Amino acid sequence: MNLDYQHTISKPVEFSGIGLHSAAPCRVRLAPAPANKGIVFRRTDLENFEIPASWKHIARVSYATSLMRKGVLISTTEHLLSALTGLGIDNVVIEINSLELPILDGSSKPFVDLLRQAGRRRQRAPRSYLKVLRTVEVIDGAKRIAIFPHSRFRISSSIDFRHPMVGRQSMEIDISPESFAKQIAPARTFGFLDEIPQMKDMGLVRGGSLANAVVFTRDSLMNDEGLRFPDECCRHKVLDLIGDLALIGYPLRAHVVAERAGHAMHTALVLKLVKDRSLWELTTSEEDIAEERPSARELAVEQAATD
Repeated sequence: MNLDYQHTISKPVEFSGIGLHSAAPCRVRLAPAPANKGIVFRRTDLENFEIPASWKHIARVSYATSLMRKGVLISTTEHLLSALTGLGIDNVVIEINSLELPILDGSSKPFVDLLRQAGRRRQRAPRSYLKVLRTVEVIDGAKRIAIFPHSRFRISSSIDFRHPMVGRQSMEIDISPESFAKQIAPARTFGFLDEIPQMKDMGLVRGGSLANAVVFTRDSLMNDEGLRFPDECCRHKVLDLIGDLALIGYPLRAHVVAERAGHAMHTALVLKLVKDRSLWELTTSEEDIAEERPSARELAVEQAATD
């Protein structure tokens, strides 16, 4: 049996910044955690109150993914969770002294750089994978997201915005530490200039700037440095999706297909999957994870979501 093992970081690392939506200053310390601890947020400003990064604590999911336990909130979790998942870090304590994680440059790249600085340490406990057994899908008009049995962690994503520099974009990628760091982590959050006043009226993007977001005018881009990828927007959607899927609590062996989906649909899929125990099983052996042959219906749904 070919077992894989859990990992934590080798040493603590720290960073600070402001929240994208709250603009509140925040300091964060990532610390090694024992095997089977999982990813846990610890509010150091509230007597070290802990909130596990789990589907059980999903709260608001409109323009960011927030977690809440016993009235205590952690907001905008997806970029850091995406980096931890993408690099294969299973156990870490995230000490945070405010309610919203720093946005930094709007991508996961600063987190990847910090985690690489911290180092990755193998632990003795075997890693359990969540192996999807049957297709699950969530549909909302033209938006859809589905998860299919697969031997690896693969994501297919497509977006469609009526903007000359965005339009319809799609990509498919097998997620590994290498592919995540190079192809997904640098993609920044994005928005449209004409939507910002309304978002600010809603109490959002108070900390937003060209230093932490890609901003489009009606026909151009405000950022002087340009885009990091021609399809940076689609790649950032993949980044967000990986961070939201981290709330399942186990690394996935599945193919996730998302079309025009956002945080609300991501977390709806997570909840629909985890709450039906017949849809998945846990396995610790890489050799036990064999790619499933999709049914005709699964193939049709998958094709419709990627066309």
